[in-house]
Amino acid sequence: MAQQTIRFRIRPDGRVEELVEGITGSGCEQLTERIEARLGSVQQRQATSEAFQASNAAVTPEQTQTLSSPVS
Repeated sequence: MAQQTIRFRIRPDGRVEELVEGITGSGCEQLTERIEARLGSVQQRQATSEAFQASNAAVTPEQTQTLSSPVS
């Protein structure tokens, strides 16, 4: 099984960018839905071309999401 990785980049304005690697299809959204619910609303979702390839492909799919979190 390929390694599954979630990377977060927190921007100075509070936005959080999430990059998911090693997951195909809707598995990415299933993996991150609880995290996203706690961070705030998803502003944008952008799947890379690899995310649309068959799950038996040798490449690693990635998906980038931008979330806005409430400022306290």
